[in-house]
Amino acid sequence: MNKSFLILLFSIATSTTGLAQFSQKDRDSINKLSYEDHQLMMQKLGIESLRPGPSGNPNDPNAANADESKASPYDSLPDPLTFKDGSKVTSAEDWKKRRAEIKEDFDREIYGRVPENVPEVTWIVVNETDSVIGNIPVNIKKLKGEVDNSAYPEIEVNIDLKLTTPKKPEKPVPVMMEFGWNWPANFKRPETEGTPWQEQLLEKGWGYAILIPTSYQADNGAGLRQGIIGLVNKGEPRKVDDWGTLRAWAWGASRSLDYFEANPDVDAKKVGIEGLSRYGKAAIVAMAYEPRFAIGFIGSSGAGGTKILRREYGEQVENLASSGEYHWFAPNFIKYAGPLTPNDLPVDAHELIAMAAPRPVFISSGDPDVEGKWIDAKGMFLGGLHAGPVYELLGKKGLGTSTYPEGHEAITEGEIAFRKHKGGHTVIPNWPYFIEYAEKYLE
Repeated sequence: MNKSFLILLFSIATSTTGLAQFSQKDRDSINKLSYEDHQLMMQKLGIESLRPGPSGNPNDPNAANADESKASPYDSLPDPLTFKDGSKVTSAEDWKKRRAEIKEDFDREIYGRVPENVPEVTWIVVNETDSVIGNIPVNIKKLKGEVDNSAYPEIEVNIDLKLTTPKKPEKPVPVMMEFGWNWPANFKRPETEGTPWQEQLLEKGWGYAILIPTSYQADNGAGLRQGIIGLVNKGEPRKVDDWGTLRAWAWGASRSLDYFEANPDVDAKKVGIEGLSRYGKAAIVAMAYEPRFAIGFIGSSGAGGTKILRREYGEQVENLASSGEYHWFAPNFIKYAGPLTPNDLPVDAHELIAMAAPRPVFISSGDPDVEGKWIDAKGMFLGGLHAGPVYELLGKKGLGTSTYPEGHEAITEGEIAFRKHKGGHTVIPNWPYFIEYAEKYLE
């Protein structure tokens, strides 16, 4: 496949509405390239076949399990407070060493390693305007992070970021950054009740930012030889422990923090990260790997995010390792859909959350009867629950309860919070609860 066509496919893959606005031929080409790269990774791993994942359609014969009595076939989870040699973690100093062990497992087996030669990013203000949002005067900066491509000029990478802060604040303000989309001008966005979350933040005197992750790494396997991953690899395929898209998206969030640290209107020590669905996965990865984030708002991240991967409920490792989703992870992760199983994973989601300790993490879910069982709300709750001992070791509080809430009450007393709202696949109903929770950390 020639490089100009790869660049065309990358531009399609990173467009505002994904593949939907393009021809079936273009979509087929992207799927074909993703499949071919997936097959190449399987060859590198010596894998001939994978177990198929269950269907997300509850009416299909191979529908994902939604029966809680069948959800937990695993005997135990890896203990974040036990070293690989079997000794126990008993102090904060011990935890630093144990955290390094856990990080190595995530790097090698799940999310991949960020290469040492990732180029620098230079931030440019594309345009700056003053406006009014909800009767609040604001300053809006449209920013572009230009990635140095001098080592491989054939691939150009830019990070799209928009920052909105109160106009002329008296002091630097907290900022919540969302992994978001560039909505096309003619796209009808869903209507929401009440005050938009952006206005809720501005009313607190905070700011917000929208980071477009697909501006610098496409959301499919066809884009892996473009974007920041392709630039670093000079257009060549990944190694089996190379970073996947989730880790690349989190890298872009860290580079955005670099800009915030240089902006006098932003209190860079009070920047939070938020995302929904696959961007919820990226948000918890960003929290785990980037210690400068003050707080995380993790929306319906499911498998590959805060959900326990060993649970046979909803989306499974076999789905994540397929040609449609494998690009989120290191190629090594594919092997856990054959010949290995999720029970062979050296780590699980609770340890990803624990990597963020002692900083606060708010886990958000829709109601399973509305959002569907695929996301596995209880699996995400359990991810938070089993991260609790690490927080407690560090003098903080976890969820504070092992009882999964049947209703929609907010569990917000500790540094791990959880709320299942009444709606579907969105974080919008939980924004007021998150903001109230975040006040004690960001004010």
